[in-house]
Amino acid sequence: MVDVNLQNLMILVLVLLFSMSLHEMMHAFTSHWLGDDTAYHQGRVTFNPLAHIDPFYTVLLPIVSFITFGALFSIAKPVQVNFNRLRYGEFGGAIVGMVGPLTNLVIAVLAALIFNHSVPAQGTIVYNTLRIIIELNTVLFLFNSIPWPPLDGSRLLYAFAPRPLQELMQRIEAMGYTSIFVLILVVYVFGSPIQMLMDKFVNFLAPGLV
Repeated sequence: MVDVNLQNLMILVLVLLFSMSLHEMMHAFTSHWLGDDTAYHQGRVTFNPLAHIDPFYTVLLPIVSFITFGALFSIAKPVQVNFNRLRYGEFGGAIVGMVGPLTNLVIAVLAALIFNHSVPAQGTIVYNTLRIIIELNTVLFLFNSIPWPPLDGSRLLYAFAPRPLQELMQRIEAMGYTSIFVLILVVYVFGSPIQMLMDKFVNFLAPGLV
């Protein structure tokens, strides 16, 4: 992992704001493109981070999760989508849901290509910046792809799940913040396998990272 210091902390915050904003903007853009203008009229089709910060998910959640579990969990303000207005039904919802994590995957892949081509010296600001971009966006891609409501991966599961499972997922999503804390607890308990998966994924993208 990258050494924790003020410089790397500033890089982490900037990368998080950039990655988070692009992730949410793509949700809003895609939902508008598929027929629902809810997020568009709420000003979410923008790269401005202020439009995507939620007082609970983005600010309070990481503080509580760090105090409780010793790990930071932060989520941007969810983009509101009227799935009944989307073209292609549940499959349109799956597209809107997965475009966010896939955006983070693209960012991680592009940063890995730059890293593999340039091979920056370890400890330099370029090395640390590219590493943070790759690792953070890998986490955002994997975490948000988990098929647990209200995470993005649940929209993909909705498109293929039978009606009883969809109803169960709707009940979980209706739990609101509670469902998020249940997910955090699960991630905390199974942290080692998840970390192993992330490490293997990052190593696949950029074998030179140490």
